[in-house]
Amino acid sequence: MEKYVDLHLHSCYSDGLHPPAELVRMAAEKGVRAIAITDHDSVDGIDEALEAGERLGVEVIPGVELTVAFRGYRDVHLLGYLIDHRDQAFTASLAEYRTTRGERGRKIVDRINSRLVHEKRGSIAYEEVLAVAGGAVGRPHIARVLIGKGFARTIEEAFDRYLVPCDVQKFQLQMAEAMVEVQRIGGVAVLAHPPSICDDRTLLTSMIRELAGIGLDGLEVFCNMCYKDDINYFNNLAVQLGLAITGGSDYHGFEDDVEIGCGRGELAVAYRLVETLKEVRDRRDGTALKAQAK
Repeated sequence: MEKYVDLHLHSCYSDGLHPPAELVRMAAEKGVRAIAITDHDSVDGIDEALEAGERLGVEVIPGVELTVAFRGYRDVHLLGYLIDHRDQAFTASLAEYRTTRGERGRKIVDRINSRLVHEKRGSIAYEEVLAVAGGAVGRPHIARVLIGKGFARTIEEAFDRYLVPCDVQKFQLQMAEAMVEVQRIGGVAVLAHPPSICDDRTLLTSMIRELAGIGLDGLEVFCNMCYKDDINYFNNLAVQLGLAITGGSDYHGFEDDVEIGCGRGELAVAYRLVETLKEVRDRRDGTALKAQAK
């Protein structure tokens, strides 16, 4: 019987709501064979997830999701799979990114408070956001505080009314730099949810071809942003370019219509795609060993 996986989950260590062990438990209950914890610019939850995975019989793939810039686009996401999440240089870099994220979170809260004062509604405290986050602060954590204090009824309303208009630009790596770093720590570099970059398929195809030419390993074909036509198109493009194919729900825990393992109900990512990722990693490791032996 085919076993399914979810290779794109977020925990409370970035902008998700649940602790890593809880994500593993939820995956186990749904019969999901393997998951990847892919927090934004953070690997702090991976060891907790690995321990829970050992206990509950779920394979946990160490991952990360980096926000990068490419061709003038400043919110492109690069997934790194099978990484050495304990690499000291990498974790030090991520710590710097999180410091920047914290500064961004404070600035967003300041902007929101200015808006709330203008509306004569009150304010929120950054300490309240930190208490909700438990780790790296993300915009959904701010949204939860806004809802808790009655300034918004839903996550969507919080974003539409406050978080989008009060947003502050993220610090971002360049794509080429991020791919090299992911591969340096033994990982497989995969472009996340390609339709999120732009809706011009011709331009997007050109970008993916360029990325494949400079070292991209894979493409997230199965995702909530892809309809069946998109899935077929990107699947064919990945095969044509020799890219590994991945997929996942991009689960954060605050979406009413997204579930682990099945996304919005129709997501089905086969375990064989995990095996392909491992083959890409092993092939690169073998090439590196041969180069060292010469």
